[in-house]
Amino acid sequence: MIIVMGVPGAGKTTVLQGLKENVRVINYGTLMFDIAKERYGVSNRDEIRKLSVEKQRTVQKEVAETLSHEKGMVVLDTHCSVKTPKGYLPGLPFDLLAKLDVDALVLVTAKPEDIFRRRENDPTRIRKETLEELKEHDAINKALLAVYAAHRGCPAKIIYNMEGESEKASAELQKIIRD
Repeated sequence: MIIVMGVPGAGKTTVLQGLKENVRVINYGTLMFDIAKERYGVSNRDEIRKLSVEKQRTVQKEVAETLSHEKGMVVLDTHCSVKTPKGYLPGLPFDLLAKLDVDALVLVTAKPEDIFRRRENDPTRIRKETLEELKEHDAINKALLAVYAAHRGCPAKIIYNMEGESEKASAELQKIIRD
């Protein structure tokens, strides 16, 4: 499994859509939403981060159980951390990571100003971080990427999804998947 992470708006989905090889992509947030919707009545994915930490952990554990049964090459699209009212919640707790056969961890990022602008132009999501908060969130993600890689003993890679260059970022990810 290759785990692809980044802050909302970094372009993970765009980079994943640009992959040329036929790879199965699983969206962690969709799995969480399906469970949180049924269990806690959330009406959109952005409401998940507003649940109590305890409830978010419960949902994460259920997702981990589902993912632990995946076989073959899978790319997991997720967030490295989730900003909650109480602070940053690791997107990949160690008990979840321990259940997964991880080949590599990839953080997709970009210039914070570009991410901020992308978010402002996306009417489908509710994201309320200032530019300074976004920079902090990206820094937290980079630190967690290193921690996750050390925990699993696998490579960590940062891919910069620069404005107008998503094909280049997709090609970089494709190389990691092939190797």
